[in-house]
Amino acid sequence: MSAAPAAVHQASAGLAGHNRISTQALTSLAREAAAEALGVHAQDVRAEWTDDGGLLALSIVAPVCIPPLVEVLREPDRLDALGGSVWDRAVAAKTSILRRVTELSGSMLSRVDIRISGVRITEGGRVQ
Repeated sequence: MSAAPAAVHQASAGLAGHNRISTQALTSLAREAAAEALGVHAQDVRAEWTDDGGLLALSIVAPVCIPPLVEVLREPDRLDALGGSVWDRAVAAKTSILRRVTELSGSMLSRVDIRISGVRITEGGRVQ
């Protein structure tokens, strides 16, 4: 019974035609990946695609979650637990988003640009 999936894969590899992922599906995927990386809700993320020499360039505009500043003053290590400064987290998010979108869609991205549009205050890991 384990040979059946391999046989299906071999048969489908020889079929004519093509597969396409719609721009809407790619955009939804990018919004979810960015939301996960920045700790916000996907509905707060804007994603736009452009052509970059035959590859896809992704532009993200989103807020980022941060702890209340008074808590950072009391517990400076709390910021490190979230991934560092807003700058550090945006830089790390680029890599995370690029990897996740490529992994799930199979699309080749040339780059991910992020513009932080605001902050969302978190209490105990939850976005408010």
